[in-house]
Amino acid sequence: MKKRGKKIIVWTAVIVAIAAAAVLLLRKPGGKQGFTYETATVSRGDISTFITATGTVAPVTEVQVGTQVSGIIDRLFVDYNSVVKQGQIIAEMDKVTLESEVASAQAAYDGNKAEYKYQEKNFGRSRELYAKKLISDAEYEQAEYNYEMAKSAFHSSEAELARAKRNLSYATITSPIDGIVIDRSVEEGQTVAAGFETPTLLTLAADLTRMQVVADVDEADIGGVKEGQRATFSVDAYPDDIFNGVVTQIRLGSTSSSSSSVSTSSTSESVVTYEVVITADNPDLKLKPRLTANISIYTNERENVLCVPSKALRFAPVAPLIGKNDIVNDCEGEYKLWTKSGNIFTAIPVQPGITDGVSTEIISGIDEGTEIVAGADLTELIKKAGKKSGGMGMMPGPPR
Repeated sequence: MKKRGKKIIVWTAVIVAIAAAAVLLLRKPGGKQGFTYETATVSRGDISTFITATGTVAPVTEVQVGTQVSGIIDRLFVDYNSVVKQGQIIAEMDKVTLESEVASAQAAYDGNKAEYKYQEKNFGRSRELYAKKLISDAEYEQAEYNYEMAKSAFHSSEAELARAKRNLSYATITSPIDGIVIDRSVEEGQTVAAGFETPTLLTLAADLTRMQVVADVDEADIGGVKEGQRATFSVDAYPDDIFNGVVTQIRLGSTSSSSSSVSTSSTSESVVTYEVVITADNPDLKLKPRLTANISIYTNERENVLCVPSKALRFAPVAPLIGKNDIVNDCEGEYKLWTKSGNIFTAIPVQPGITDGVSTEIISGIDEGTEIVAGADLTELIKKAGKKSGGMGMMPGPPR
């Protein structure tokens, strides 16, 4: 460990010496200039800014088919990748118990209906007799009571019969949409229980030629995302293919997850993301449900605009990047581009637009075709500095 520490100290000293030699070469009076200027031409091009996110590929319309009654899956008529039509029978449950419930409810209904009809006629006769004062109040009220009770029992059995018939109809499961089976959760003979939530039997996708990607966009980037923006994405299954899509929805609900970093003291912070839906065509069916997508959403795009290298806006002809005989004509302005004619540097004030980090849009201030200084190439200078500090043309890394 001591030897390694000494080597690091030695190499640090070498690097400092090279840097010092470079500064001396730059400032040496009468010395030859040890660098060249990089130039660029103001030209037209396309510039775009984008944010990145990850997401999951899913069908645009996806329906989970379940059952509202408990029982045994008697038959399945479809499998994975089966194409189905709306209304097509895709599964049947055992109907023996359900048919028995219908028969029992039918018998109760028939009995209550007969009783209701009888009590209705009896009450009608009692009402006529009561109007002629031929029966007492108690006899009339008893007839009315019997009629109302029979009526209530009849309507109750009517509802029970309708429920039993509906449950029997639920035993025949049909497809709610035209689509394809992408998932199957049950087998023939399996018992399913419909409790507080409906058990899922099959998952159907309406149309796999039209897919969507649900992207998780960080809260710091969501402000720049808008519906209608262009997006591109790739999936690991086809690393050489780029798929195009459009932002169709920005969901207001957010999700939060915790991330922790380990240091001398462990800290935890919450990361908030928003779901952004991107739709994309899938004519060749390459995109499959549940694939992970790496997404770029283009938040700003400019086509056929004047642009320059971004580093040109950071260049300034100041010592030690100029010779002692160079002339600098500066100007007022927050952003400037520099031209060079002979030994004369001239500043041009400009108004920049968007940037992608490499190129920057120029809104006004300079004409297309103007040659500007984009920076200084210090490669030769560093080589000379290396030779002066010990005969090394390149600066190697520290020893391992």
